[in-house]
Amino acid sequence: MRKKFLYVLIILLSAVATAAVAALLLNIQQRKQEAKQQYIKVADLTEETIDPAEWGKNFPREYDGYKKTVDTQRTRYGGSEAFSKLDADPDWKRIFAGYAFGVDYREERGHAYSLSDQKETLRTQQFKQPGACLHCHGGGMKQVYEKVGNGDLQAGFAKVNAMPLKEAWNHVRHPVTCTDCHDPKTMQLRVTRPGFLNGIKLVKEKEGIPNYDPNTMASRQEMRTFVCAQCHVEYYFKGEGKILTYPWHNGLKVEEIEAYYDSAGYKDWTHAETGAPVLKAQHPEFEMWSQGVHSRSGVACADCHMPYKREGAVKVTDHHIRSPLLNIQRACLQCHHFSEAEMLARAETIQERNRKLLDRAETALVSLIDAILAAKQRGAGEEELKTALDLQRKAQWRLDFVSAENSMGFHAPQEAARILAEAIDYARQGEVAATALRPAGKQSQ
Repeated sequence: MRKKFLYVLIILLSAVATAAVAALLLNIQQRKQEAKQQYIKVADLTEETIDPAEWGKNFPREYDGYKKTVDTQRTRYGGSEAFSKLDADPDWKRIFAGYAFGVDYREERGHAYSLSDQKETLRTQQFKQPGACLHCHGGGMKQVYEKVGNGDLQAGFAKVNAMPLKEAWNHVRHPVTCTDCHDPKTMQLRVTRPGFLNGIKLVKEKEGIPNYDPNTMASRQEMRTFVCAQCHVEYYFKGEGKILTYPWHNGLKVEEIEAYYDSAGYKDWTHAETGAPVLKAQHPEFEMWSQGVHSRSGVACADCHMPYKREGAVKVTDHHIRSPLLNIQRACLQCHHFSEAEMLARAETIQERNRKLLDRAETALVSLIDAILAAKQRGAGEEELKTALDLQRKAQWRLDFVSAENSMGFHAPQEAARILAEAIDYARQGEVAATALRPAGKQSQ
């Protein structure tokens, strides 16, 4: 009887094991098939498909991430909550005196707000702005430029740049969207913004590569940065036509961009308190990142801000674009084998040191502005103040270059520290020069 029971038990266990193995193999096979089936074609995507919801019918996982860019999460030194930087630090009102940023300067929100934030800011409501501003805020700008230019991308680009911004808004309905970075037929990454296409040619020409076109000559890993660098850059509006121009003629470093602006005799505005011909940095993430260790190591923007994730058996790029510090496990620990707490501490240490240098540079710049005003009150003229005003331009440009760059120094810590050190030095030199000025007839003998 006992032998019979053991015999039955062995049969049952064998059957259960066989069923388990079969289920496992079936599951593996299903997962393999799931992994092969990247998407199910529901919508017929074309160059005219601008609405991200239509793309989402074929790519629901990516679209779910895209929709999450409406979040307003903060990190210790940044994030996507649209607080007023002028309220947080009123000294910036003086630094930007006479300019639109002295009226409204907010923290940037996610891609979902790229168009609405532009329409809501006082910088566009109270100041006349050119259509060039739309270059990075509207979805489907490639299609807009080609339509306005009768098929010619660059011609349409020039026409839209010269329009009043409120007129240019009539050409767009969506914020930054899928077609701006992906070919609708092949899903390959692509650069669609003429500003970057023109700018990167200048950079590559200096490297000995003429007629560079990232869409045909860049590697896929390079494209995972270039699609972001289309917009996260320094730029200015050139000439009467307000042509959006990336000032990379001499290179990507802060002093190389400054040298180009100096040679072109360019200024963003005349400072309302001092009269200095000053510059406004935009958001030079690409330029700063290019000087950092991640760039030299071949790490792309998407590796950290859009890391891969798994849903079932499918590996997808997370289109919930955000700070890596909000997603350390997937954004950082794939390469850095430390704890999340350790990686957060490392990043915040860099940012804290950068913040302290920024504060020192800001204090030095405000002291320079005060010294120039005091010299004016003593009767100093524009020619006498030229040295101090030139030094204000240099100091303010460097301070703003680091402040406007959205990593709080993390993209290139040593470069950011170098730039801020120069900002402090130029500001203090200018303060000394302005303070030394005496009223006419009372100069030191």
